[in-house]
Amino acid sequence: MKSLVLGLKNILRNKLRTVLTVSGVAVAIVAFLLLRTVLDAWTAAVDHAAKDRIGTRNKVSFVMPLPLRYMQEIREIPGVKAVSHAQWFGAKDPKHEDEFFGNFAVVPEDFLEVYDEISVPPDQKEGWFQNRKGALVGDALAKKFGWEVGDRVTLRGTIYAGDWEFEISAIYTALRRSIDRYSFVFHYDYLNEAMPPGRKDQIGWVVSRIDDPGRAAAIAQAVDRRFEERDIQTLSMSERALNTSFLGMISAVLEAVNVVSVVILIIMMLILGNTIAMGVRERTNEYGVLRAIGFLPRHIAGFVLGEAFAIGALGGIVGLLIGYPFVEKGLGRFLEENMGAFFPFVRISATTAGAALALSLLLALVAALIPAYRASKLDVVDALRRIG
Repeated sequence: MKSLVLGLKNILRNKLRTVLTVSGVAVAIVAFLLLRTVLDAWTAAVDHAAKDRIGTRNKVSFVMPLPLRYMQEIREIPGVKAVSHAQWFGAKDPKHEDEFFGNFAVVPEDFLEVYDEISVPPDQKEGWFQNRKGALVGDALAKKFGWEVGDRVTLRGTIYAGDWEFEISAIYTALRRSIDRYSFVFHYDYLNEAMPPGRKDQIGWVVSRIDDPGRAAAIAQAVDRRFEERDIQTLSMSERALNTSFLGMISAVLEAVNVVSVVILIIMMLILGNTIAMGVRERTNEYGVLRAIGFLPRHIAGFVLGEAFAIGALGGIVGLLIGYPFVEKGLGRFLEENMGAFFPFVRISATTAGAALALSLLLALVAALIPAYRASKLDVVDALRRIG
């Protein structure tokens, strides 16, 4: 404790250098918080995936369709409680050409039964069920585009060409992070009836709720065995694995973000090491005096480590104080409002905040190890002779 108190007093001897060093540490912590929070937001669908759902897709590729008739056979498999299918639509709002949001066709009743974390007001839910051109949209998407219940919306198809007219029948909120709030969902029949004979009764993927999460792997295997002798075979997996397969296409980007966050902390450590080394060099004569009056080498090393700990703690705390409003209220809010399909929940987790503070303290101590060791090994006579 005495070493920490002395460290606090020492860092105030050169206020400008201390302010610059603490600022450098704080900036590094803010950058670390930002990158880790963005990474967490990007992988939220994986981390918060429901344990009682499995996904089924074409074994060849996710973009290859499945026959609609598979739905009934999956329902008959023991352990499956509810089944819903979806077909990716891939359309855009002509008024917001540069904005991406998920839009797909489902059977409304099945969809809400499987995704029980979607909350829809009862009157709006019934209106969506009854309206063939009705659409269910996330509250965040509706807020971003200014949509309200009753509004008529036209989406321009990319996969399915043409202009498609919809009416906003309901707006949902998410009770858990396993579902995003930027989706546009409409009736599968509306899409299917407009398809030519060769494209009718095709679906993109199937999601099933199961009665026992502990049997997810066994039930997924049972689904695949049902279709292993068919021309179109399936690949079933847990919802977590299904979401991970989506992220597989951007795994290199995620890894790069992870590496950059580590590099930033290494740079912070080098800055701290340089600052501590400068302080030790300036106080060499003082350390010689302390040794001469009876202080042991471990005491000198403790003083240096205490100074590093104090700087690391100050930098970490300032970084957290700046990081929370900057990440959550500033850039995080911007990402949610403009790129919500990719970053639906930009929040600094307690784990990330704790890791940032712990790493600022740990790396400060690591950065001070060499200066502390050299200070503890100073020859008393040489130290007393040295000036600056």
